[in-house]
Amino acid sequence: MLLQLIALYLLISVALGLYASLKVNSTEDYVSAGRSLPMIVVIAMVFATWFGAETVLGIPATFMSEDLGGLISDPFGTTLCLVFFGLFLARPLYRMHLLTIGDYYRKRFNRPIEVAVSLAIAASYLGWVSAQVVALGLVLSVLTEGAVSMQNGILLGTFIVTLYTLFGGMWSVALTTSFQMVVIVLGLLWIGWLVSEQTGGIAPVIEQAQAAQKFNFWPELEWAAVITFVAGLLTMALGSMPQQDIFQRANTARNENIAVWGTVIGGLVYFVFAAVPIFLAYSANLIDPAMTATLLEKDPQEILPSLILNHLPLYAQVIFYGALLSVIMSTASGTMLAPSVTISENIIKGMLPDGYFSDRQFLWLTRAVVAFFAVLVALYALYSTGQSTSIHHMVENAYKVTMVMALAPLLFGIYWKKTSSFGVGLGLIMGVGSWLVCEIFWADEPLPPHFAGFLVATVCLIGGSLYRPTRA
Repeated sequence: MLLQLIALYLLISVALGLYASLKVNSTEDYVSAGRSLPMIVVIAMVFATWFGAETVLGIPATFMSEDLGGLISDPFGTTLCLVFFGLFLARPLYRMHLLTIGDYYRKRFNRPIEVAVSLAIAASYLGWVSAQVVALGLVLSVLTEGAVSMQNGILLGTFIVTLYTLFGGMWSVALTTSFQMVVIVLGLLWIGWLVSEQTGGIAPVIEQAQAAQKFNFWPELEWAAVITFVAGLLTMALGSMPQQDIFQRANTARNENIAVWGTVIGGLVYFVFAAVPIFLAYSANLIDPAMTATLLEKDPQEILPSLILNHLPLYAQVIFYGALLSVIMSTASGTMLAPSVTISENIIKGMLPDGYFSDRQFLWLTRAVVAFFAVLVALYALYSTGQSTSIHHMVENAYKVTMVMALAPLLFGIYWKKTSSFGVGLGLIMGVGSWLVCEIFWADEPLPPHFAGFLVATVCLIGGSLYRPTRA
């Protein structure tokens, strides 16, 4: 019965996504939903930016294994990212009438910088989207009690997400996310209430977590620990700002005020609701300590799904797994679309003569890239499961390349008029080179290699722009 109801829910989501394709008449419709969406939809989509597998499965697993300080990158860093983007980047980027964030690097600097940064942005999504389909595979495997293997679940999940993203684009993301966010918010709050009945309320869960020192947040006052802590925060808070999916969600807004405040509010709502899965997972210590201890050794990401499956009634299981699939699919659809659009608009299109594609033909090219990227995602997800890479770390690793290559040109290009193409190019070369050298020779040093690469890139950008301030 549970599987049939979940299958029905998946069919409804796919049907909504395919219905949204009727609104797609141009590339702008496909990528930015015609820049016509109201505040509530923008908030829902921004909230869904990271409220996916990482939040429902990865963050609670990390909290169970470590403590609150282990979550410095997400949700603390990711929330800051959305707030910063809304306050400092949404308005100037919205006014530029861009199709992708890669377009900014071409308009502000030049074509080679556009290609280099766009490749970095697109590559960064591979781990992120793969984390979502790994979570889909995990959920389908748990639901079927192993009848559907993790690997087959990954392939099936990739196919479902790709199907409705392929045709409807950002309209599919908007329509399905609006529906899915209702399921997520109401579903998780309802599940939280049911679980709290079994634990005797919220207070006993918090008291046990305090006793286990799970609320330790600040690092030890020593150089290595502080640097690691700060780097973890800034990698997500800053490194994920120059991302197409965040930009395209803000860019769908009806006006620039909605772009700004829809992003800020969506980020704050995300931070508040990220606490709900943590509470649910930690409640397992009180409800079924034996199961919790076993899964902590095996895979902490399975604690929450197993708790729901073994200790709540059928209707609650339907609500939870419906909500879980909602968060995963809403995040995966947007992040599947973002790199595909970047590749087609900022890499492939510029290789061809102007006017080579009509808008309609370019729309179909973008859809073909979506399908191609989906294949890469499935392959990388299957590889990652073989390497036992956690969802949390798959997401964390996604933003290293954009922090090194895309962040400084974006911030300095907007807020420092002297920023030049020469300075940015020098920063890219020296930053990436420093990053790779540190990865090879000093990977175990307190300062993470990608953070060192970002610092070098920033210094070289400033120095190169002062030396040759005019644009190349």
